[in-house]
Amino acid sequence: MSTPHETEPAADPIASDPNFMLSLARGLAVLQAFSDQRRSLTIAQISHRTAIPRASVRRCLHTLIALGYAGADGNQFSLKPKVLSLGYSYLSSTPLTVSAHPYLNQVSRSLNESCSLGVLQDDEVLYVGRSAASRIMSVSLTTGSRLPAYCTALGRMLLAHLPAPDLDDYLARVPLKAMTERTVVNPERLRAILADVRSAGYVLVEEELEVGLRSISVPVRGASGNVLAALNIGAHAARVSRRKMEEEFLPVLRASAQELSILLP
Repeated sequence: MSTPHETEPAADPIASDPNFMLSLARGLAVLQAFSDQRRSLTIAQISHRTAIPRASVRRCLHTLIALGYAGADGNQFSLKPKVLSLGYSYLSSTPLTVSAHPYLNQVSRSLNESCSLGVLQDDEVLYVGRSAASRIMSVSLTTGSRLPAYCTALGRMLLAHLPAPDLDDYLARVPLKAMTERTVVNPERLRAILADVRSAGYVLVEEELEVGLRSISVPVRGASGNVLAALNIGAHAARVSRRKMEEEFLPVLRASAQELSILLP
């Protein structure tokens, strides 16, 4: 699930970098305007979501259609399968992504729950690997899906290991919106939670992203000790208790994260 860009991402670099390509930045922003909840959009809707003028959106879509990345049905536009090729090179060549799949599948089979691997990108969690045992959310998650970082187990694990200045910038920049009545939206309370996460070495989030969803996450470190990603299991809160997650799921997650870490630079 993608979060719409409220401002055009090209604004800052233009003033200082003469090599910055505004047209390319706008084309990428148009691609990112689509999501699992917004699979078909009009020019006006894309313009609103990206803050790009309608005339520019129209030209971007014309180019994307000509190249086979988008299609049109009247005044409705949507992405075409060719877009997948843009991410395939990354997914097929990145050591983290390539190495993770056997471990995700192993965890999923062992616990009969969905297991995911995520990294932090553009203030969101980007799913770079997933083995799904069942559909547990109203939004279908796959490799390439994005979710808010502040209210997800994967996101909190990654935020907890940001350098202090980067975390300060994140909390100042990202609006903390309530996804459920349990979502933590107070920046100082979230900061305290993240400090506890860093100390504990794992995080458990209960129904803050979606009612009925409980999830647990651990860090995945590289050879340098730096946290490169996070490993996660999500389950129905009514079916899997907090105690079961901590006593049964956590050891399996930690073991898999440690094995995966050995293969990473």
